[in-house]
Amino acid sequence: MKNEPLYLAFLVYFNRDRDYFECHEVMEELWLAQESDPLYKGLLQIAVGLFHFRYGNVIGARKMLLSAVERLKPYPIDSLGIDLGKLRSEAALYAAKLEAYEQSPFAHYDLTIDIINPELREAVEQASAHIPPNIPQRRRPMRGPKHEQRHQ
Repeated sequence: MKNEPLYLAFLVYFNRDRDYFECHEVMEELWLAQESDPLYKGLLQIAVGLFHFRYGNVIGARKMLLSAVERLKPYPIDSLGIDLGKLRSEAALYAAKLEAYEQSPFAHYDLTIDIINPELREAVEQASAHIPPNIPQRRRPMRGPKHEQRHQ
């Protein structure tokens, strides 16, 4: 599963582009294809949480990140070739900071998914060359050529 094209695209959009909307789009597709596996939903929720906070929805961001952390707890720290333990910890810290946002506001910042499997890292680098960034990044669903390409 580590080199599944949708998973590779998710990692490219998350780490290279910080395009959390597109992360949601590709991971939702993969999550549904994987019979709603909670591991994929947890990764999807981290991207959604970061997207929400980027656009000012503090409450929605906190809820998504907390849900993601809970959903990802049962999985080994090296699941899917990434440092899931680090990502889980960083998402929990982010959610805690959002809990105190009114008293201690802070600017949005990105998280990075550390790829620990060398084969996966290479596959992501190769995929990155073929995945153009979305400029401008989308803020709501749109069906267009990129969506159609994925379904061919």
